[in-house]
Amino acid sequence: MVFRTLNGLDPRGERVLVRADLNVPMHDGVITDATRIERVAPTIRELAEKGARVIVLSHFDRPKGRAVPFMSLRPIAERLGEVLGKSVAFVPECVGPTVKVAVASLGDGDILLLENTRFHAGEEANDPEFAQALAENADIYVNDAFSAAHRAHASTEGVARKLPSYAGRLMEAELGALSAALENPERPVGAIIGGSKISTKLDLIGNVLAKVDTLFITGAMANTFLAAEGINVGKSLQEADMHETARNIVREAQEKGCEIILPVDAVIAREFKAGAASETCLIGEVPDDVMILDAGPRTVELISDRLATLKTLVWNGPLGAFEIAPFDRATVAVAQAAAKLTQEGKLRTVAGGGDTVSALRHAGVLERMSYVSTAGGAFLEWLEGKLLPGIEVLRTAGQQLGLD
Repeated sequence: MVFRTLNGLDPRGERVLVRADLNVPMHDGVITDATRIERVAPTIRELAEKGARVIVLSHFDRPKGRAVPFMSLRPIAERLGEVLGKSVAFVPECVGPTVKVAVASLGDGDILLLENTRFHAGEEANDPEFAQALAENADIYVNDAFSAAHRAHASTEGVARKLPSYAGRLMEAELGALSAALENPERPVGAIIGGSKISTKLDLIGNVLAKVDTLFITGAMANTFLAAEGINVGKSLQEADMHETARNIVREAQEKGCEIILPVDAVIAREFKAGAASETCLIGEVPDDVMILDAGPRTVELISDRLATLKTLVWNGPLGAFEIAPFDRATVAVAQAAAKLTQEGKLRTVAGGGDTVSALRHAGVLERMSYVSTAGGAFLEWLEGKLLPGIEVLRTAGQQLGLD
């Protein structure tokens, strides 16, 4: 990964435009989860403490190019100030005369949060004029929003072409973790890929096959692979039209020397509800009138034993319907096994994706993994091997400086 970081940057007296992702969950104007604010705080704090005049940009929700009052970033300014332990000013606009006046009044170490960039149609259109209007308020650009890096928007890609550009500390950590997981990993490498449908993760599986030694296919997705082999999965969720695709994936894995591991037993039930009566059976012995809702204890033991032979693990997707007990047991058990190996220094674990983050939080291991990405779509597109515009523009700037 070739890009400039904050190392060696002296921002004192400079106007530094920081692209953060402050798109936090909110209900009736109250922030319900401040994780994204907390994660970007170190970059903002470091710049302010070094005397920069910090101007923070972010999108929020999907206002579709118009000002929507309940999508304003105003409530976030106060919480950001609380996290930083420092006052954060707010301007109800992100470009224009009002912003210019507010920026001109900043002193060294001051912090200013601008209004939702998506209130302007030029943001999502990556309009050059809008990008220029953003850039005019700054001397330096810092992108600390990996979670928005898969979008070629004015505040993530366009403005980076108009100012000296750097990766913030969160971006640096994310790219470092991802590089260590698949680009330049310590081997052997494994990946747990779960979820409900193969069709939504074809690109991901195709990219991972070429980079890992062992692929654990879990969740309802595994049902399709089992059914493709002629194994009865009862009334379980599966994609009958993807059987040939599943068989092709298995053949491709064999050609590339990647071992695919599927469940060997399952937790089954006739109803999908909390506390439903359930039992365990071997794969191949699933009755016609039941659903597979979780991996069984033998599968948990198999995966846990194999994790102990790995050096690196990438994780995206639960092992079962973890949202409802008792179908969370396999996900919790494997998560705790991975966390234990991580804490012992035996395994590097990089995980991400909405359901995965929720599952690891449910298992109580979120802080015990090597790195858990909250990036969602950007993390998945990276797993798929796609180029992320917000990263590519930083990489290009780095290459132009001879950092490669």
